[in-house]
Amino acid sequence: MKINRIDHVSINVNDLSKAKEFFLDLGLEVKAEWELEGSQLDRIVGLKNVKTACVGLGMQEGHTWIELVKFYPPSDEIDIQQPFANTLGIRHICFAVEDIGAIIAKLKKKGTEVFSEIQQYEESYKLCYVRGPEGIILELAEKIT
Repeated sequence: MKINRIDHVSINVNDLSKAKEFFLDLGLEVKAEWELEGSQLDRIVGLKNVKTACVGLGMQEGHTWIELVKFYPPSDEIDIQQPFANTLGIRHICFAVEDIGAIIAKLKKKGTEVFSEIQQYEESYKLCYVRGPEGIILELAEKIT
């Protein structure tokens, strides 16, 4: 028995189109879009009367797959929480990027919250954290060559 790879990361959102636009602006591409509902989905996710809309996003030349999921019923009664970088649990997704400066400039123009200016970590990476729609935290990392 072994684990071969991470298949995908799922992110639940309330505004599917806004989250989709954010990831498209980063350079991901839509790989698939679909809706699901019914008793089988109810059993899979452990909820009743579930209906979802989903967008699968990935890179042109890669295996990374992010699913953005909008649940219609049932809705989350707590609503959007704004986690911090040190909040317990799964907290951020890191993308290896090229030209981090250009990406950050583009995101700032669109009003994306940037945690700090680009920081250099030792002699290996330039790093920056950003917060996308609905509290999604991304780390951008450019390898220094």
